Amino acid sequence: MLIGINPILTPDLLHALADMGHGDSIVLVDANYPGSRGKRTLDLAGVNVVRALRAVLSLLPLDTFIPHPAQVMEVVGDPGAVPPVFAEMNEVLVAGGNKPAQPVERFAFYAAAEGAYAIVRTGERRFYGNIILTKGVIAPPAEEARR
Repeated sequence: MLIGINPILTPDLLHALADMGHGDSIVLVDANYPGSRGKRTLDLAGVNVVRALRAVLSLLPLDTFIPHPAQVMEVVGDPGAVPPVFAEMNEVLVAGGNKPAQPVERFAFYAAAEGAYAIVRTGERRFYGNIILTKGVIAPPAEEARR
């Protein structure tokens, strides 16, 4: 265990988060998400997507240079629907100073996820518990920026 790091973050997930660069994306998905839709799949079995999101955002800054650094898969047949899992993920995003997630059509979501650095399959059982996060930058301390 490490001090200050959420214990649900596995060594493989920590490595993925550290290895990602500005503009890379990571996808947190529910237990029903097809693992074949990504280059690299990591598992957080037994952890719901909201808890996983909170843990990931404790280390990962979201991109502030793009309009929608967080995207969720919209509900098929009801694109305006806001399932409880969306609302919970948005609460976490907003509490961390981020914008709410933008809904994206199902197949557009899959296409975006296929290009992600990694897909993290959680134990989330609620439908549509899927979110794409685009990594931002960590600014240098003000003192270093002046040099």
